[in-house]
Formats: sequence, structure tokens, C-alpha cells
Amino acid sequence: MSPFGRPSPEEHDALLAQIGPLPLRGRAWPRWIAVIAWLIMAIIVIRLAMVLQLSPDQALPMPVILSIMVCVGALIWMSAHMWTSVTEISDWGIRQSWITRREVPWSEVQSTKFIPLFASKKLVCFVQKGRPVTFQAGTPELQAAFARISLVYRKRT
Repeated sequence: MSPFGRPSPEEHDALLAQIGPLPLRGRAWPRWIAVIAWLIMAIIVIRLAMVLQLSPDQALPMPVILSIMVCVGALIWMSAHMWTSVTEISDWGIRQSWITRREVPWSEVQSTKFIPLFASKKLVCFVQKGRPVTFQAGTPELQAAFARISLVYRKRT
């Protein structure tokens, strides 16, 4: 095994066999997180509608209202991506659909770090060149696979 976390080809093949039949696909964000994001968006939109109905002497200036509407639009776009984003582990590597597509082939993964946060379980993949790539796991199967990947690709010192 290399000191940089890369397993031998045999260890990598054993990892993929442990993960199960590939490709393994699932939601990137847990459904309850996406539902909460949409509920927050609904509250923001309702509150914005209430502000827009104020009398002219109480109303916010138009540039402020337009700025808020742009921000709300961006948050709706992000919530939509949270709802539809999918993470996939395959023989090729790991992919996730998101605002921009995230992907990393196994050949570029040097080491990984599993981050089990309350709202989202994440796998940070450190690659040969460039910035680390972070993937979300919204299903128990993906979370278990991320934990296994992290054990096999952990950084050695």
C-alpha cells in the first residue's frame, strides 16, 4: 500500500466487491433535508409576498426588493438541485450531479476523508492535481459505501 492512501489493485477490487453491484446510485441529499429546504423557501416566498403588499409609504425601495427576489431565485434553484441531485459510485469512479457536475475517476484519488455530519454524510476525495472534490450521500447504502471507501483510501502518515 502506498503512503499516500492509494490501495493496491487487489484492495481496490475487494472494495468494489464489498460495495456491491455497481453502479451504486442514490440521492445526494437526504429527502428530509430537501423537504426542509423547500419549506424554508415557501416561508421566504410567503414573507416576500407580504412585504410586496405593504402600502407605498411602508414598502421597501425597489432595488432592495429586486435584490431579494434575485436571492430567492438563487435559493429556489439550489433547492431544486438538492431535490434532484444523484450520487453514483461505479467502476470508473464517483460522480454527482449538482449545480456543476462533480466527478473523480479512481485513478486520480489519492486519499479520502469521510465526514459524517448530522444533515449530510460527505466524502472528500483528495486528487493528484487540483482541489479536493466533495460528494454527498443521502441514502444509507451510499453512506456505508463512503465509509468503506474512506477506510481503504485513508491517508497514511
